Order: sequence, then structure tokens, then C-alpha cells
Amino acid sequence: MADGQLKITLVKSLNGQLRNIAACARGLGLRRIHQSVVVRDTAENRGMIRAALHLLRVEKGA
Repeated sequence: MADGQLKITLVKSLNGQLRNIAACARGLGLRRIHQSVVVRDTAENRGMIRAALHLLRVEKGA
């Protein structure tokens, strides 16, 4: 992983969440529990991460 990237893992289910929270997680590319994706560290992605932070584990790029 390069600088300016974040590794995001979905650690809790999207079931029962508000639609906008589930949509933010899906917008980041997360569909299943324990699935991880690497996204660019942008303001847009950080906003989606902030909305669903209670469901995610976020790691900075090395």
C-alpha cells in the first residue's frame, strides 16, 4: 500500500443499519463481513468512512 491509501475492513453487519450508513459502506466497495478494500485517502472517502465508522476497521497505508 502506498501513502495516501486506507485499508478498510467491514467488521459488523450492515443489516439493521440506516440506509445512508449501509450505502456509505457499499459505496466504499464493502459487501460482506471481513471483506477488506484499499481506497484512496480523499475527503469523499473519509466522509463515507466517518458515517459508518462503528462498522469498520481502518488502517493507514504504510
